[in-house]
Formats: sequence, structure tokens, C-alpha cells
Amino acid sequence: MVETNQTVPTRNDNEVVVEKARDFWARSGKTVTIAALAVIVLGAAYLGYKYLIQAPKEKKAADALAVAEGYFRSDSIGVALNGDGVNPGMLKVIDQYGGTKAGNLARYYAGTLLLKQGKPADAAKHLGDFSTDSKMVQARAYKLLGDAYAEQGKNSDALAQYKKAARHFTDDEVNASEYLFLAAYFADRVVKDQQQAIELFKELKEKFPRTERGFEADKYLAQLGQYK
Repeated sequence: MVETNQTVPTRNDNEVVVEKARDFWARSGKTVTIAALAVIVLGAAYLGYKYLIQAPKEKKAADALAVAEGYFRSDSIGVALNGDGVNPGMLKVIDQYGGTKAGNLARYYAGTLLLKQGKPADAAKHLGDFSTDSKMVQARAYKLLGDAYAEQGKNSDALAQYKKAARHFTDDEVNASEYLFLAAYFADRVVKDQQQAIELFKELKEKFPRTERGFEADKYLAQLGQYK
């Protein structure tokens, strides 16, 4: 009896991978193609929006803001806010270009000017909508928002903003110490929360001992019955 050795043909790994890929494509090729096309279309739409719509809009907004900024610096409050009849003011820049960087900055300017006009509620709206990566400017905006709340008698909200301003950018010791002093003084004289005032004056003394306000902290602590 003759024995025959039969060998079963084997496939190498590459063949297996190719076969699986073919099977996957047969089952899912249409879906993958649609998804890929969707990504391409969305990418093209984004680039088109960014360079054909948003970029020109940013430039128009910056040009409009530049004129209003000039009036802001010269303290022409009404014209800076409402325009000069030819060029738009801050409020129009916000309305037309609110989604741009210039439109965002216009909110800060408008809030500042509306405070000077004695319109704290309107000022608070614009300052509350403003945000920036510049820590110094953002801290200033928090302080101004505190002023807007204080003028409306919203003392708890005002105090919260003063504390937020003081703690937002402590590397700027001069301004941060001023904001923290304001928070402590406001807590004492307006909110009538002496315990919180003591804590804030102590924080002022500890964080900013080399500043003018930090040096004065002991005087106010003594008035509150806290001695060295």
C-alpha cells in the first residue's frame, strides 16, 4: 500500500490581509467613499469660509474699529459709540462684526464708554460678553464689570468681579493689588462683611507686600480690630 502525503496549500499573511481588505471594501466601500467625500467637502467649505468670508470680514471689522478707537482715545464718547455719520461706532461694529476679533474688542470699548455715560446695565452686557487671552486686559474688564454691577446696586456680583480681577493676573502686582484693595474696601464699606474684608486685606498684605496698597493693608486691618 502506497501512502501519499498530501499538503494543504497555505496562504501567507499578505494574502489574508488583501482578502480581508477586499471583503471589507465590498461590504463598506460605498459608506467609506461617502464619508471621505463628506470630509473633503466639509474641509473645502471650512477653508472657503475662512479665507473667502471670515478673513475679509475680519479686515473690514478691523478697519471700522480703527476709526472708532481714535474717537475712544480722544474721549469723544458719543461719536466713539455711535459713529460720526460716515464711519461706524463701537455699537455698530459689535452689531455688524460681533463674531470677529475686532467685534469682540469693541465690546470692551463700548462697556467702558457706557459706564462713563452712566449706563451701567448696558455696560455690564457688553463687558460680560467680552473675553480675551490678554490677562491684563481681561482683569481690567472684570474690574469694570464690577463697577457696572456696583452702580446698579448688585453688590455681591460687584464684589465677586473685583476679587476675580485681583486674582486673574497676579504677576501684574500694581493693578492686581489695586483690584484686591478695592475688593477688600468694598466688602468692608459697602457689603458690610467685615470678616471677608479682613480676609481680603490679609490676602493683600501677603500677596503684594511691596506695593503701595499692600503696605497700607495693616492700617485698614487695624480699623477692623486686627493688629500685628
